Amino acid sequence: MRILVLLLTMTLAACSSSMTVGEPTGQQDVPLRVATYNTSLFSDDAGGVIRQLEGDDAHARKIAAVLQKVRPDLVLLNEFDYDDAHRAADLFQQRYLEVAQRGGGDPLRYPYRYLAPVNTGVPSGLDLDRNGAVGGEGRGRGNDAWGYGLHPGQYGMLVLSRFPIDEAQVRTFQLLRWSTMPGTTNPVDPTTREAFYPDATWKQLRLSSKSHWDVPVRTPAGVVHFLVSHPTPPVFDGPENRNGLRNADEIRLWREYLTPGDAPWLCDDQGRCGSLPADARFVIAGDLNNDPADGDGQHDAIIELLEHPRVMRMATPRSEGGEETALAYAAKGMQRRGAPAHVTGDFGRRNGALRLDYVLPSTGFALTGSGVFWPKKGHPDAAIADGSDHHLVWVDLSL
Repeated sequence: MRILVLLLTMTLAACSSSMTVGEPTGQQDVPLRVATYNTSLFSDDAGGVIRQLEGDDAHARKIAAVLQKVRPDLVLLNEFDYDDAHRAADLFQQRYLEVAQRGGGDPLRYPYRYLAPVNTGVPSGLDLDRNGAVGGEGRGRGNDAWGYGLHPGQYGMLVLSRFPIDEAQVRTFQLLRWSTMPGTTNPVDPTTREAFYPDATWKQLRLSSKSHWDVPVRTPAGVVHFLVSHPTPPVFDGPENRNGLRNADEIRLWREYLTPGDAPWLCDDQGRCGSLPADARFVIAGDLNNDPADGDGQHDAIIELLEHPRVMRMATPRSEGGEETALAYAAKGMQRRGAPAHVTGDFGRRNGALRLDYVLPSTGFALTGSGVFWPKKGHPDAAIADGSDHHLVWVDLSL
């Protein structure tokens, strides 16, 4: 008996020694539900989402109802317009999440959140689309922003959490230049065999179309680094494939961040350089705009992230509604190579249903459940599931 107690004590000591310094060591069996949701809460007009949320917005009510139904402890909202005063985030919390929605659940309150500026809509002062003009109106202005957008903050990101966020240790990579990443190349126009961007422009380009954030969250089971992003869609370009290459490298940034070793080029906006500590637990989340088998994009980029040694091997989240939708497209001749039940969004007749949204835990967790909130047509929950062309993806974790 004494030997058994000693062995148990040694095992617990070994487990606690691998945790990040400063982590609480109690309550490690508390489950953690982590989610990502592209909400489509954006507007082409600056302040448009604020005005939308100040009213009684049916779209926002559906998004809130889904969140009340699933009730994640930690969630990333993509395509949630950013404003400096955080007015939109306040309104969504107070008027939608904290009010019971039809088809949802009890009111939901997140005491902690993180949001910050993004590159979308921020003028670069450069002719990034090479149309002979800088800025302009409409799409021309958006194409010459650091990330495509019609106003600063469009398609922003918002992290909501039940647990405290260590804001002093948050790392953002909004300003990281694309050309500093090892192995990158200036996109080449195959018709002219010339680099798409002039050298002076290429050296200034930012990698992230929105931003990449490392948000440390102090959960009851210890610090979890929430690694969130929303890479550019690998479309809306020309034969040079500049958006396809950028999407792949935005995804690759997380692979580089997870790889131990010196990375003097990998410097955040706060001036701190280097990758994530080797003993840190993390969850990668976001609309990564890349399906492992179907649609546009360099599929090897997402596959290599899924197969990174520090990323947990797990069953892919699935849904009956996604499977139903993908099979309906297949019946019309749009076949998928990937599993129909794994899709996370319906992107219309041109693209069909794709798996673009991911929640990827690190090794060191135990997976106790997962899913995509996408009920079949006719299910009562289908009435709230169509608030966005994407669907919420969640995983349940424990240590």
